[in-house]
Amino acid sequence: MSAVTGMGVVAPNGDRAEDYWRAVLDGRSGLGPITHFDAGGYPVSWGGESSFTAKGRVPGRLVAETDRFTHMALAAAEMALADADVDPAGLPEYEMAVTTASSSGGTDFGQREIEKLWRNGPRHVGAYQSIAWFYAASTGQIAIRHKMRGPCGVVCAEQAGGLDAVAHSCRLLHGQVRLALSGGTDASLCPYGLVAQLSNRRLSPSGTFLPFDARADGYLPGEGGAMFVIEPSDTKKTTYGYIAGHAATFDPPPWTDRPPGLRRAIEAALADAGAQPGDVDVVFADAAGVPELDRQEAEAVTAVFGPLAVPVTAPKTMTGRLYAGGAALDLATALLALRDQVIPPTVGISDPVEEYGLDLVRDTPRQAPLRAALVLARGYGGFNSAIVVSVRTRP
Repeated sequence: MSAVTGMGVVAPNGDRAEDYWRAVLDGRSGLGPITHFDAGGYPVSWGGESSFTAKGRVPGRLVAETDRFTHMALAAAEMALADADVDPAGLPEYEMAVTTASSSGGTDFGQREIEKLWRNGPRHVGAYQSIAWFYAASTGQIAIRHKMRGPCGVVCAEQAGGLDAVAHSCRLLHGQVRLALSGGTDASLCPYGLVAQLSNRRLSPSGTFLPFDARADGYLPGEGGAMFVIEPSDTKKTTYGYIAGHAATFDPPPWTDRPPGLRRAIEAALADAGAQPGDVDVVFADAAGVPELDRQEAEAVTAVFGPLAVPVTAPKTMTGRLYAGGAALDLATALLALRDQVIPPTVGISDPVEEYGLDLVRDTPRQAPLRAALVLARGYGGFNSAIVVSVRTRP
């Protein structure tokens, strides 16, 4: 068991935790036309852009030397530390850890340098290209900035990575460190990044994101994520909640007749938390927005909980899928829901597929007594992750 004592959020509809949370409860979407570049000639031209700017929130030197996804991670880490009232300078440097998740690395920075190479030759490529694009850049920069010299790492499991990174940090707290910074961010709304995302053929050609809806035809991409301060469960601090259980599985090859691994992840996470299905009061869905993947997730949820047996929500309909940042943001949303005892809505769903058997919380928040929440995430390539968060150490 581990306690979440601080969080920082950067999202398309709010670049601080409370701003984001108010937007979610109000049903305010951050999805719209992509403006970071002219996306008019691309098959998908809508996404979830954040208003976040690094100036004034990230040291100027690091703004020039790192990519936007690292800017977001640095800012979110600063917010999480302040929220937890933690001064890293006052703690032993080898007893603090950093674990982040990354899906794409620094695509925007990398594209700019590749353009210089193409136009002007190799002498014009900056030295920081060698590190700024790297998927571990955020972990390294956070650790250097705050002198966190304990175990540090990065998890690459696409959308599932944010949950896996937090779970990894929780394991580090058992005898190795006294505090961990963990979470994930991604920022790939640039030509290079968007083309890479289009390759999975899961983005919505209609420019909508309608998971579990009869009109679903894919998802929209977004940028942002969340970072957390995680401390031992016996902390005397005020907490957002506890990481009570986690499990990760991997799907079998698609040409086999073996079932997807999400149900196994759910059941194993519940077992790790010492919980029964009836102990969970809300499920934060992965919500791929791809009909076949939505069906598979619905089947996994109803197999464990029963049809219409637990409220299900997908606030990412207001942000898009943020890849490594998406599951981290869902975890932040679940913790805020536990704090305020309210289930945030899934917006825009007007024709839910009834045969899925989901009690989908739509359009408006639902007040409910919440003891524990289950957060689900799946990453392209077969990754599955599930985390149980609770208002106490055991739900």
